[in-house]
Amino acid sequence: MSELYPLKFETVLKEKVWGGNALVTKYNKKATRSTHIGESWELSAIADNQSVISNGFLAGNNIEELIEVYMGDITGDSIFEKFGNEFPLLIKFIEAQEDLSIQVHPNNELARKRHSAYGKTEMWYILECKEGSKIYTGFKDGVTREIYEEAVGNGKIEELLNVEIVDAGDTFFTPAGRVHAIGAGIVLVEIQQTSDITYRIFDWNRKSSGKEKRELHTDLALDAIDFSQTGKNKIRIDPVLNKTQNLVNCEFFTTNIILFNNTIDKDYLTIDSFVVYICLEGEFSLCWDGNSEKVTKGETVLLPAMIKEVSLKPMQETRLLEVYINSENTI
Repeated sequence: MSELYPLKFETVLKEKVWGGNALVTKYNKKATRSTHIGESWELSAIADNQSVISNGFLAGNNIEELIEVYMGDITGDSIFEKFGNEFPLLIKFIEAQEDLSIQVHPNNELARKRHSAYGKTEMWYILECKEGSKIYTGFKDGVTREIYEEAVGNGKIEELLNVEIVDAGDTFFTPAGRVHAIGAGIVLVEIQQTSDITYRIFDWNRKSSGKEKRELHTDLALDAIDFSQTGKNKIRIDPVLNKTQNLVNCEFFTTNIILFNNTIDKDYLTIDSFVVYICLEGEFSLCWDGNSEKVTKGETVLLPAMIKEVSLKPMQETRLLEVYINSENTI
């Protein structure tokens, strides 16, 4: 069996009524026609959207086929034991030119019961935003189920939500059960469990393709909501040059930010996990075992778990997210 190497994937672009063109013009996504690209799926194991490898001798194979052959050498042994051939994370770039719907995602228990699927805990890293752009995240203090139901019936759910003005570099962690929405004028990276289950609560009375209002899932959402998820939620970690700094560490993923202009050596001997690099600015060479792979702005790379030592060599000042599953946490 040939040696594994850092893997790149063909992106899957999603047209959305609220999308724009920044992912194409600024983050090097290749679109054939639409200027309403809302999402670029970078790494996905969702059934109808399996990521396909674009580099090296494995090009043309999808992520599930890859794990089926290489198993824990790709994901890490403990992760393979739990998830089998399914890659456990979904990674996207998102651009919202308009407010997204107010929504909530179920936790693992509810998602298994209703959909035979995983729940959805996620995080956002804000790449850019317009002045005054908002993230809706959780409730204001004191919102009860009864208050919520009345507001939904009156079309006033937004009045109950905690609203935060965002800046580039902000992070928001959204556990399953926390009501949320991405506001207009924001471009971000989303890291989440492998799940495509969303319960839409309110969609600003927006119409789909100019015809009818999009479907809402208010009944399904009610049992998924965690009413204790309230208050401020912004995480602000300003990167320190040539250091690795943690943004989020939860049972489903660990995400770090790295801003660097000198070579950084990485040793992953203590983690039993794949590593994903998401290049946000600049470019670098990912070096291992005498080999190298160039990574540029907007690219996502999967480092197989069997590769334990790499060097990150920047061509210019570079900013990236480093994502893996911390085996010390329960998954």
